[in-house]
Amino acid sequence: MTPSQKRIWLSPPHLSGSEEKYLAQTLASGWIAPAGENIEAFEDAVTSTLDEKMFGVAVNSGTAAIHLGLIQLGVGASDEVICQSFTFAASANPVVYCGGVPVFVDSEEDTWNMDPVLLEKAILDRKAKTGKLPKAIVPVHLYGMPAKMDEICAVSEKYGVPVLEDAAEALGAEYKGRKCGSFGDFAAISFNGNKVITTSAGGIALCRSREIRENVLKLATQARENRPYYHHEKIGYNYRMSNICAGIGRGQMEVLDAHVARRREIHALYTQLLAGTPGIIVKQAPGAEFNSNFWLTCILVEPESGITNTRLREHLAQANIESRLLWKPMHLQPVYAQNPFYGNGVSENLFNRGLCLPSGSSMTDEDVARVVATIKRAA
Repeated sequence: MTPSQKRIWLSPPHLSGSEEKYLAQTLASGWIAPAGENIEAFEDAVTSTLDEKMFGVAVNSGTAAIHLGLIQLGVGASDEVICQSFTFAASANPVVYCGGVPVFVDSEEDTWNMDPVLLEKAILDRKAKTGKLPKAIVPVHLYGMPAKMDEICAVSEKYGVPVLEDAAEALGAEYKGRKCGSFGDFAAISFNGNKVITTSAGGIALCRSREIRENVLKLATQARENRPYYHHEKIGYNYRMSNICAGIGRGQMEVLDAHVARRREIHALYTQLLAGTPGIIVKQAPGAEFNSNFWLTCILVEPESGITNTRLREHLAQANIESRLLWKPMHLQPVYAQNPFYGNGVSENLFNRGLCLPSGSSMTDEDVARVVATIKRAA
């Protein structure tokens, strides 16, 4: 394989070098289990970056973080939770873990995130139908683009329904100068291998008080009581992050700003190089207050391009370039076909037209140019 044919991945891990130092220290200490100094240091690094008034519990996935937040919000059997339809399944599945029912709300066109107008409609309609309010609202900052949090939080406050902010893809993004992940009563961030920074696998549950943080930590460590023997009064979970993964995270947090800056540069380069390409629209922030981290640069493929998003993905794959269709909305997933849905057609339309382009912070300008050249040849 020649250098020009090298594989370009969608969003591969990008290690800085410091991870090796922390891993070596961890191995030398023998603390490789879900305990050790890396975990607390990593939690402090994340919360100080987002909001020093928040408290974090490092866990083994963003999904676990959402699950723990829902438990703290009291979601139980038959309780309804308003979820964004246009997202990955991990935003909704934990509702079912709790015995609850996801109620799906469509997106608005500006950010592709939860539509605040439909959100209020859904809350009122569910109250009319069930006699009670939903237990929580789970908006998502899709592909690192901040949701309209002012409007969503206003609806939350109006009806007293708390927000669990799914910021899995949005570390480093800002809305009106405030970090994504710092708006909700709870929040979850992912450190999966394809995110802006990674711990190989992992996440963090974020909350508003030290007391709640201790409750979350207890649940994440099998809900063991503080006794000299194993004693359990609640059901707990094996969700704690390992000291090894947290060591990787410490090294990654040192380069978070650089990784976000590079992804923004890549998005700007795609925008520049694809300008004027018939039928190819690069997704942009709707205004200066939406400072996306551009975890993934997304495009819409219009009919005048002469190709569909599916065929374009196949052309890129033939050129050894990984791309991905946008998330298939949850209300179109067979597993959730019977769940309530409040729609406007936006997410389905985006799914039928959209494509995620390679956006990893280790990409070179030449890599971006090769992706663009392939798109132009295909279109």
